[in-house]
Formats: sequence, structure tokens, C-alpha cells
Amino acid sequence: MNSPIRTLGFACAALFLVPTPVDAQTAARANADRPDFEELQSPQIQTQTRQKRFTPRDWLEIEAAITIDARPEPPSGMLDRLLVKWYVAVQNPDERGQFFLLTREVNHVNVPIGEEFYSSVYLSPSSIRRITGNYRNARRSIEFVGYEVYFDGEVIAHAANRGARDQWWTMPSDRIAASDSVPLLTKPETPFAAMWWDRYAEVAPE
Repeated sequence: MNSPIRTLGFACAALFLVPTPVDAQTAARANADRPDFEELQSPQIQTQTRQKRFTPRDWLEIEAAITIDARPEPPSGMLDRLLVKWYVAVQNPDERGQFFLLTREVNHVNVPIGEEFYSSVYLSPSSIRRITGNYRNARRSIEFVGYEVYFDGEVIAHAANRGARDQWWTMPSDRIAASDSVPLLTKPETPFAAMWWDRYAEVAPE
């Protein structure tokens, strides 16, 4: 006959062997606004060292507002990571009527839930000159812009600029070819890294 103490021991062990419910994996969805783009001049930063004279040139900023909803919401109210993949079709300067497809993945960290934030990519003055032949008219070089929002490896939202077809980057085209000759830059890779800080989701170091 088993003693009460021994029986209690087996019962306690059984509790550890029986699978216990775990929190459901967080599921997320996103409200993704249409991307917008504008020309910005290189900022002139005042320092205590000798000021150097230069003429500010144009950058092209491409950005979009995103809001995340997650259930169940983590206690922190934040997602650890969120990936935004950008697609930009710009004029091919070497072939009239043809376009470069530029892509860039931006890994955001500490992403707020239920709060609007922005994701962005940039074309440098040198890239603008590569495309247009000068340091101006960057907006005119843009044909289409789009992006996808990924969480846990799955696309949870996507959007394209006004006038572009939905998910145009997935459609075969003999006018658009992938190219890495013109890089898309993340905000920390630009002179705007510390500007408007609280508008944008934090970008993970690469």
C-alpha cells in the first residue's frame, strides 16, 4: 500500500508531465498608409570647429505611416522586431523608358503597438545625379513606390503610392529590372539620422 507522502509525490510529478496551456503566439496586423516622398536638402549643422562652405544638395526621402495592432498584446506594449521591405522603381538613365527596381529591407526594433510611426528610405544626392544627370528633379525620376510589412516572417500589410498598381513589384515587367547600382539608404545612414527622432521607428544596427 502506497503511503500518502509517496502518493502525493507521484501526483506532483504528474503535474509537471501534463502539458500546461501557454500564451497564444502574438498575431499582428498593420494599417499601412500610402508611401509619400519629398526632396530634402542636406542639413547644415553648426559646430564649434571651423565651418566649411558647401552648397546643400537634394536628398529624396520616401516614407510611410504604419500602425500595428497585436493580440495578445505583449506586456511591454511593443514588438521586438518588425521588417519593412521597400520597393522603388526609378528611371534607368542609360535606357529611355526603362526602370531600375531598387529594394531595401529595414529592420525596426522596439516597435510601439497602437501608435503611429514612420518607416523611411532615402536616395542620396549622388544617387539622384546618377539617375537624373544633376542634383535636382529627384521626384520626377520616381515611377512607382511600394512596401511590405513583415512580422514573424509573414506579410501583414502592403501599400503603394497613388497611381501605382497594387503590389506592382510582384508583376513581371520587361521595363523594370532589379539593380543595386543605386542604393536605398536607411535613416541612420543619412545626415538626418538624429532628426525628427520620435517620428520614426528605431532601426536595428546592421
